[in-house]
Amino acid sequence: MKEKILILDFGSQYTQLIARRVRELNVYCQIHPYNHIPSLDETVKGIILSGSPCSVRDDEAPDIDLEMLSIAGPILGVCYGAQLIAHKLGGEVTKSKVREYGRANLTKIDTHYSLLKEVNINSQVWMSHADTISQLPNELEMIASTSTVEAAAFKHREKNIWGIQFHPEVTHTTQGKEILRNFVVHICGCGQDWTSDIFVESKVAELKETLGNDRVVLGLSGGVDSSVAATLIHRAVGDNLYCIFVDNGLLRKNEFEEVLESYKGMGLNVKGVDAKKQFYDALEGISDPEGKRKAIGKIFIDVFDLEAHRIEDVKWLGQGTIYPDVIESVSVKGPSATIKSHHNVGGLPAYMKLKVVEPLNTLFKDEVRNVGKSLGIDNKILSRHPFPGPGLGIRILGDVTAEKVRILQEVDHIFITGLKEHDLYDEVWQALAVLLPVQSVGVMGDERTYENVVALRSVGSLDGMTADFSHLPFEFLGHISSEIINKIKGVNRVVYDISSKPPATIEWE
Repeated sequence: MKEKILILDFGSQYTQLIARRVRELNVYCQIHPYNHIPSLDETVKGIILSGSPCSVRDDEAPDIDLEMLSIAGPILGVCYGAQLIAHKLGGEVTKSKVREYGRANLTKIDTHYSLLKEVNINSQVWMSHADTISQLPNELEMIASTSTVEAAAFKHREKNIWGIQFHPEVTHTTQGKEILRNFVVHICGCGQDWTSDIFVESKVAELKETLGNDRVVLGLSGGVDSSVAATLIHRAVGDNLYCIFVDNGLLRKNEFEEVLESYKGMGLNVKGVDAKKQFYDALEGISDPEGKRKAIGKIFIDVFDLEAHRIEDVKWLGQGTIYPDVIESVSVKGPSATIKSHHNVGGLPAYMKLKVVEPLNTLFKDEVRNVGKSLGIDNKILSRHPFPGPGLGIRILGDVTAEKVRILQEVDHIFITGLKEHDLYDEVWQALAVLLPVQSVGVMGDERTYENVVALRSVGSLDGMTADFSHLPFEFLGHISSEIINKIKGVNRVVYDISSKPPATIEWE
């Protein structure tokens, strides 16, 4: 059994970032809602309590059984987690008298304690809280301060319980990684052996035991997640894996043929299905984004179901679900509010009677890529930008037609090809083009035109949870704009999206 750190989520926007930082230390961890704590067996080496938008002074503030958790292993409270520890032990948490948001510096540090070992005086930390610990209980002793926060860090005098009022997981805390390493490695005693090679070895063995000689069907998309999931399952069951790649008519230009060709070299048993007409017919006249997603999802399931039934004795459905999808479905307050339907299959109808196998559901996106490298998957697949399941259907604002798809495919092709030719593709997280339901006046030659507007979008990100627009060179954008307008009939204006996430999403729909 692999050892792990548990992260109990109280609803903080930074909780996933804590997990990512722990994983970067090659230590396995899991996120669980504070009110759905799993079994605290011997594999749990320590527990981290996350921040929260709540106040411990609220009547219905999130709460935990500190005594029970402390028996399981060392505890580190972060921000709200630290305030909750102090509050439960009889300390005072009050509303801050001064603004405690943003950068601060540790003016006092007791480096005798292992949590702060090798942390420098004046080290920068990131504060983000409206409350503060105004008085520590007798059981806790202060081990670090800033100029405005006396109890910036503390330790229990007798138990292995620690707290910090700042966020070590954000890059603004310059020695945050050292603090987390001190906790998970030196205090909790975790071995730093959570690597992609070890994951592949253990996951393939687990899949062999689970799947045996059963047949598995998997819907490929050409993207990173489904490709890595398919390769892992193939390592376990060989030719008992049957892959289906559906052309929904909403892929990038030439993508159907190119992706099928790339899979040939991987030894996967892949069947390509041309279902463009079915998708176009189902989308006719639908402009609402959710309506389009549901229509696309329904036809995909219908096509996938038909093809799966042509394979005898299939018992499993393979999916490329990754960890952020799992976390989202079991959030602190139940399933999160739907911003937009998830693009994955999300499970097929009950009548298919397939069990689901999700070999990547413990991994973040960057970890999936690392596993892909360990599996020897071509970097052309691993470096692909994320592409939504509904494809260009949600990049065409308004109703979808074959002609609109043709226009957007050509625009997208020029943009993506240009990024690759100018060595910019790998510098950005995701790039896309959007066809707007807007016409504008233009002049071409001596003629007046009234044609479509397209928006280009390129963002930088670590995992897609937050993103900033890419500062692409103006010369490059000008070149791409000229290429699009001059070569694609139906477009006479190009704009560049400079919105960040939040408040905007990466996709427009």
